[in-house]
Amino acid sequence: MRSDAAVNLGALNGHSVGRILKEAVRRAVTVIRAQRVSFEAHTKQGYGGTMDDVFTSADKAAQEVYLRTFTECFPGCGVIGEEDALSIPPTAPLTAYFTVDPIDGTRAFIRRQSHGISTMVALVDFDAQGRGEVISAYIGDISSDEVYGYRPGSDRVHRITSLDSFETLHYEPPETPDLSKLDALLRDPAEQYSPATQKLLARFNDYEIMGSSLGTWAARQWKGEVGALLLKPNFETPWDSTPIIGISKKLGFVWLRPEGDAWVAYEPELPLKPFRREHDVLMIHSTYVENGKLKL
Repeated sequence: MRSDAAVNLGALNGHSVGRILKEAVRRAVTVIRAQRVSFEAHTKQGYGGTMDDVFTSADKAAQEVYLRTFTECFPGCGVIGEEDALSIPPTAPLTAYFTVDPIDGTRAFIRRQSHGISTMVALVDFDAQGRGEVISAYIGDISSDEVYGYRPGSDRVHRITSLDSFETLHYEPPETPDLSKLDALLRDPAEQYSPATQKLLARFNDYEIMGSSLGTWAARQWKGEVGALLLKPNFETPWDSTPIIGISKKLGFVWLRPEGDAWVAYEPELPLKPFRREHDVLMIHSTYVENGKLKL
């Protein structure tokens, strides 16, 4: 019998990568759910340098699922993971790397909350100019058994339920973009945002606040439940930011920041390590932007 190394299966294509990543998400969800009632929780150093963050045995177990998948299926690719400061550079000539947030919403998981908990993975590679691109990303909702994401080479983002029901997500722009017909979603009380954001909120139909997982928070925009997302200054990380950037851009959403009386579009950075973003962010569909600025 031929060894695995001797089997010639040809080039690995985007369909194969997508199926492997979806299976990794499914396995991660399984091990996380297995510890919902019984787990160990510990403190760890937060991005600001103080011991104010948390992780659990479920975070560690889920990250191990991903790492084993990458090692076995994508040898040579890099990995950036949240737990244990996991950072494995890609082996030349490969340049691609994965980002992993084993549990996004760990505090919600510890509270045994029934929503706002996800697991996230993304794959980044570089073009000829050295610019990073999120070529695949998947976010699994631990509670709803839904997965959002896309494979390499695909122009479509899917909402997948129980890994057997597929719905293509798409944005249908209005004939006349009008902020007053949109609801906005915040992560923190409005008074914690800049004066520019507080002024902008008055232009929306309404707004609400939702914390916990960034992935399930952003998914509300992808599904059309809200039209705008607003973030206050905070840390951007490879494991949180990368999959959201990938899926949101694939669906036509853009990033804007306040500059004087205007909201100006900019290209979000794909972080290789956590860094603090010092400005508010508005995420909205590109149809609401003209000449690089929000239509007001």
